[in-house]
Amino acid sequence: MDELLNQIAYCVEFGKINLQSPYPPDMKGQPGADELTKEALDKGVDADMILQKGLVVGMEKVGIKFRENKIFVPQVLMSAKAMNTAINHLKPYFLEGNIKRKGTFVIGTVAGDLHDIGKNLVAMMFEGNGWEVIDLGTDVSSNKFVEELKNRPGSHVGLSALLTTTMVNMEQIVQEVRKTAPNSKILIGGAPVNEEFKTKIGADFYSPDPQGAVEYLNSIASN
Repeated sequence: MDELLNQIAYCVEFGKINLQSPYPPDMKGQPGADELTKEALDKGVDADMILQKGLVVGMEKVGIKFRENKIFVPQVLMSAKAMNTAINHLKPYFLEGNIKRKGTFVIGTVAGDLHDIGKNLVAMMFEGNGWEVIDLGTDVSSNKFVEELKNRPGSHVGLSALLTTTMVNMEQIVQEVRKTAPNSKILIGGAPVNEEFKTKIGADFYSPDPQGAVEYLNSIASN
């Protein structure tokens, strides 16, 4: 069983989606995250074990490599595809409540901003680490964040911006979220954002990379 879980983690780490996938070249013709996850479930491996010991382990390694500039966005996207393929097999177990999520993370690119690559990377990392992710997309108003938090009490929030002209919209969203969900942690990120700006607008956490955001909320979820 451990070997199978290690193989799943390896496929996620290196972006091996399925048997047909030509990437990475040295794994051509080998089963990927798709087949191995199905095999593990067929053999009776607990779905939560597959998530925690397979997918989470793989995505954590991806996050650390990305932070250290050892891999880049295309490789992360391949890993995310492998992870999502595996998660599709696990979704029925999420719905049945057989897999415990760490929590809910509501994320969106703020009003006026249509960039989504950074947001998507963060969302993928969180999902691969066992969080339920509600992706509100781009150009998200404070009202939309607030409405979602009313429907999902106890959720945490991620705000993304790529433009200096839209990062200012984060402050209003932070203020509105505080009124609605004072206990929710608010994380911010994006090219123009920094620690000083986080403090200025009253957010809880800033990270220059997705892994930092994941580690921050993981530490809160484990308390």
